[in-house]
Amino acid sequence: MRERIPLNPSQMIMNPNYTKDSNNKEYVIVTHHIAREKISFVQTLGEGAFGRVFLGTVDYLTPDEPTTLVAVKTLKDTETEDAKADFEREAELLANLQHTNIIKFYGVSTDGEALMMIFEYMEHGDLNNFLRDRSPNANNSKEDRPKYPELTIQDLIYISSQIAAGMDYLASQHFIHRDLATRNCLVGDHLIVKIGDFGMSRDIYSTDYYRVGRHNMLPIRWMPPESILYRKFTTESDIWSFGVVLWEIFSFGKQPWYELSNHEVIQQVTAQKVLPSPPNCPEEIYQIMLSCWKNKPHERILMKNIYMQLQLLTSTRDSEYLEVVD
Repeated sequence: MRERIPLNPSQMIMNPNYTKDSNNKEYVIVTHHIAREKISFVQTLGEGAFGRVFLGTVDYLTPDEPTTLVAVKTLKDTETEDAKADFEREAELLANLQHTNIIKFYGVSTDGEALMMIFEYMEHGDLNNFLRDRSPNANNSKEDRPKYPELTIQDLIYISSQIAAGMDYLASQHFIHRDLATRNCLVGDHLIVKIGDFGMSRDIYSTDYYRVGRHNMLPIRWMPPESILYRKFTTESDIWSFGVVLWEIFSFGKQPWYELSNHEVIQQVTAQKVLPSPPNCPEEIYQIMLSCWKNKPHERILMKNIYMQLQLLTSTRDSEYLEVVD
């Protein structure tokens, strides 16, 4: 069971979730500015090391829409130049990401006391909670069951294919995510899933991170050997993480290596051990996981090929052909 214990913000590192690959320097930065008086706050969604995330509205975000529901990320520490620089850098990166399965970034508001980023609001929250609420093992009451219907194998494949589409797009843009996990994906209506993190997951899912030194918090359960040993993050390390995300999805949100301590996870991964197949997981899906977990980065399956394979499985509505791993 995951504990939800907030960490000390002073011990956290700033985490612009998307890292631009230095090999691709040609990209145009256009950040939309939203006037503070257009933003209204409805309720607090959460609080992280950086500040708070609110559910809010923006008036006439587009000319034909009087009010738009949004998620507003505020920056807590606006005094330091480093914090402002991180804010500006993250806004610049996010402004250039436009894909159906990447959370939509509307712009920034900088004319008030707090610096704010404005994102689309995803009604069903993060994918990890979404999966756990709908697990066959969830202890939902009879009243909750209509609210949390169980997910079919085809639903899980559809969720996976959308994340693969988003990651394929990021790879095409030479962006490295570094922290792909179900906690950093968001769910909207009609089972739409988008990659996006408001930077809160290091607080809310504190047990998913491993403290290295005084400040670094690493998601080692999602990291390949080269990232654990040498802090090397690449498109190939994102592919490894995607394999772990697949495992999470077909485990209905269980924590990878949940029976092991962080030190034991490091030992397992660096000894080339991999996660076992989740119960009732189709053989084709587990084979994709294994192809993500090749020890040598260059031997891992390409994200575009993962997406293509999942698309083929998604397009076949009759799931009976899928062989289930014993």
